[in-house]
Amino acid sequence: MVGGDKEEGDKRHLQTCFTTRKAFPLQSEEMSKIGSFEGFQPVSLKQEGDDQPSETDQLSIEERGPGKDPESRLISRHPSVTESTLYPNPYHQPFISRKYFVTRPGAIETAIEDLKSHVAETSGENIQGFWLLTEIDHWNNEKERILLVTDKTLLICKYDFIMLSCVQLQRIPLSAINRICLGKFAFPGLSLDKRQGEGLRIYWGIPEQQSLLSRWNPWSTEVPFATFTEHPVKYTNEKFLKICKLSEFTSKLVPAIQMAHKNSPESGRGKELMVLTKPILIETYTGLMSFIGNRNKLGYSLARGSIGF
Repeated sequence: MVGGDKEEGDKRHLQTCFTTRKAFPLQSEEMSKIGSFEGFQPVSLKQEGDDQPSETDQLSIEERGPGKDPESRLISRHPSVTESTLYPNPYHQPFISRKYFVTRPGAIETAIEDLKSHVAETSGENIQGFWLLTEIDHWNNEKERILLVTDKTLLICKYDFIMLSCVQLQRIPLSAINRICLGKFAFPGLSLDKRQGEGLRIYWGIPEQQSLLSRWNPWSTEVPFATFTEHPVKYTNEKFLKICKLSEFTSKLVPAIQMAHKNSPESGRGKELMVLTKPILIETYTGLMSFIGNRNKLGYSLARGSIGF
């Protein structure tokens, strides 16, 4: 009797399982996959309103190409956490350019007005333009300078943008300038302090006639040429982009010199301006002074930070 009841119970259990599998076939198949990876699908978590793929996602999809598996493409999506912007010049960043006092509001405007007043009081010449450039002396030291071109004169001004005053002003008659050289900077083969980039050198004398004392004196004012390159704050804004561009200065200086030669009493002697394109040689070998000065921007009116506690 007991054995009959057990056999009848087993039959009812098998019938129930068969009925359940027949009624829910998909559920039974999925249940059979538990414990294997086939039963799991990758899920992409998105925030609300994030239906469109980001620029980073689009780039990652395009790099892999259309032949890749869509599931692997979905798994490899990584949302962008940070954004980085590349600038052509680091001085695009305001907190860096503000270290230069020339970028402070009203600083360059005050300097220009001071120089305009000085020219009006001394010579009364017509000013053709102002430029903010970096002078590189014969010992490779960088110096912040304002340049003025008038009808007859090139003025090179050392201006203190902290005290807003002109410290030194050098006058060069345009009729005395006989050569302009444009090109990349070059150094002797044994030089330890070299620089990259291009510059402009203006000659108003013969370098071969320069004395040995003035050539090896870093503070000499008898050097018959001046070398310039673009100021570091060139890319701060549109205003500085215009007055710091070396090509703009050259395009204004060359015609002014040619006109000065034409109107000069010595023009009948065959004197004319030579514009050359060749490397600009800076004869420095050890360059310890310029290495320290240029790395610390000692030739610029620059915020040095607080001193003390």
